[in-house]
Amino acid sequence: MNTYGYLYEHQFNPYAPIDTSLARSDDSCDNDQFEILVYLKFNITYTLVVTTHDIDEQGPFAVFVEGPDEIEIKTTKVFPTRTVQSLYSSGWTLMHSQCYLENTLDSDYYYEPMQINVIQSGDYALSSVDSTDRVVGYLYKEHFNEFMPEERLILRPSDTCPTDEFKIISELQSSVTYILIMTAEPTSSRLESNFSILVSGPNNITFNPISMFHIESIFFIIQPKFSLDLRATYTSELTEETQVYPRICGKGNYHYETIEIHIKSSGSYTFDTNSSILLYGYLYKNNFDPSYPNENLLIESEFSCDTYHFELGDYLEANRVYILVVTTFHPNVRGSFTLLVTGPHNLTLNRIVKKHSSCVVGDQCSLFTKGIGMTINDILRNKIQSNIPFAEQSALIKTAAGITMIMFVIGLINGIFSLITFHDKELRKVSCGLYLLASSITSLLTITMFTMKFWFVVLIQLHSTVRSSILRTDCAFIGPVLKLCLYLDGWLNACVAIERTITVSKGVNFNKQMSRRAARWIILILPIFITGTIIHEPIHHELFEYTTYEYNPINISNNLIMNMSMENEHNVLCVIRYSRSVQTYNTITLFIHLVVPFLANLFSALFIIFGTARRRSIAQTNQKSFKEHVINQIREHKQLLISPFILLLLALPRLIMSLASGCVNPSENPWLYLSGYFISFTPPMLVFIVFVLPSEFYRKTFKDSMTQCRQQTHL
Repeated sequence: MNTYGYLYEHQFNPYAPIDTSLARSDDSCDNDQFEILVYLKFNITYTLVVTTHDIDEQGPFAVFVEGPDEIEIKTTKVFPTRTVQSLYSSGWTLMHSQCYLENTLDSDYYYEPMQINVIQSGDYALSSVDSTDRVVGYLYKEHFNEFMPEERLILRPSDTCPTDEFKIISELQSSVTYILIMTAEPTSSRLESNFSILVSGPNNITFNPISMFHIESIFFIIQPKFSLDLRATYTSELTEETQVYPRICGKGNYHYETIEIHIKSSGSYTFDTNSSILLYGYLYKNNFDPSYPNENLLIESEFSCDTYHFELGDYLEANRVYILVVTTFHPNVRGSFTLLVTGPHNLTLNRIVKKHSSCVVGDQCSLFTKGIGMTINDILRNKIQSNIPFAEQSALIKTAAGITMIMFVIGLINGIFSLITFHDKELRKVSCGLYLLASSITSLLTITMFTMKFWFVVLIQLHSTVRSSILRTDCAFIGPVLKLCLYLDGWLNACVAIERTITVSKGVNFNKQMSRRAARWIILILPIFITGTIIHEPIHHELFEYTTYEYNPINISNNLIMNMSMENEHNVLCVIRYSRSVQTYNTITLFIHLVVPFLANLFSALFIIFGTARRRSIAQTNQKSFKEHVINQIREHKQLLISPFILLLLALPRLIMSLASGCVNPSENPWLYLSGYFISFTPPMLVFIVFVLPSEFYRKTFKDSMTQCRQQTHL
């Protein structure tokens, strides 16, 4: 009898006799007996399989072992005494390319899915026989998702034995559902082909064909060979008021709609759209957070193999919450769409609102969580459309630009007129004149920096390619300097009020020269003091950088993009990173610079009113009472009481915006926040109106100075 021998380490798998063997031998030395020479290790169990070279051959045999020591040989049965074979035959028609299986776009592939029902657990061998084409098989556990072919994939054909027939060996459990995907590359122009699958194992298995799909390219335009009904439709529109979020590391200008899906029966469902605009889809499980769009993500639309289509699908389970996000492929695009859902069972679609948290700046690629405070950058960030001409921007941006330039012109006129007035030599002999001269210069600087800040923000967001040095100038210089000018203007107004109080209290004993010297020192020290209190701001201002990946279509046809290119767009934002202690210090300094000048103005006005009334009541004891003198002084100096409250009300928007939570979304009420921002910069524009126009002496000085200027001009 012609024998054949296999030696295995540990157990023997009859369905993979060659792939798992340690050593094997056929006829040795031209006789009918096998011989195996192998090194065996101590304390390891080996299995020797003796079989015949030819089929249906029987007879006695003996095994002889030679070696350095004795070994124990005993008969064992670690596998079924019989092998049961199951045969499944089928045919298919020509399918289009599936580049996710063979990574090629040049050939067309047959494709057929089938469910394997295992009766008895054990090792099974699946192989193709009598196939007219080269057959390839892929084995999946529980279900097969044609949109994510690597998910739940158990085995693919081995590359160790490249033949025209495939073979898969695996342990299959009776309690598990398996899906076998068969594909084949046609070798001719035949439109039909046949194949057969032979399964060897401890028991029979059955095959149930699954609905076949017509799959075009990588994005699977599904046309069922068997029934796959349209289960639901959903029509909506993305408008200017629709919520936005950063879809792919963007700036938050992608309009989107969230749809909650209720599945009644588990199965594979497909989502597609019918729209004149290019859409993009995401499918989430349980929850969708616009600030963290990668969390709970199941599947998304993609472009691959140089093509793009919205369509996506997955195996959805009953009694689970799924959320479909329909957004646009490009930012700032709006339009109507219809969602088409196909699958084995009915389902319901409900619109829900999932807003992007304004606490977060950036996107899923690079996130920054804001602290308290709101700037003009935050107000305009999502309202300016990048790389679009200014003439095509929204009415909000154009109106804001118009108001900015009007404020600049008014502030410029106010500053120049005030400068002309208080530059007078006689006014500079008293400390109030020096304070108001410094305030005039500060108002000019403030309105100039205010205008620069606005246009920096607009132009930086209009053009994505701006040098980092320019961005750092806006981030660490313009903002802090603008705040310095605002604080300095408030303190100078307070100094004027205090100086008036001292003048009234001293009366004829007031020393003008000492007061003038003190004013010069105060004007020098104030900027240094304010700078010291806000020195932390430029230190903690920094550039927050992230990259946007923009996909540009070369050719668009019927909502399908061919030959797409990708460009990287670098984005930079100015952000503030405060620790808790620094944030507390910043809040304290904010109140000091706002409240202390207000109290100085208020108490100064009260002191002047009550002090003057007291002196007059003493001097005129027989004419009017103290109360009557107070009322007269209030009527005479009512502007001194009204001015501090007006300045406080004008500064309140700045206080509120500085203390506003980082989670406040200015995009919801941009006009409100923009109005508050503009109002907070009106005090520096009122120096001429508040101090010059109400005073007859200052008005006369202004007229004389203007007359002198005109005379010098004519000369």
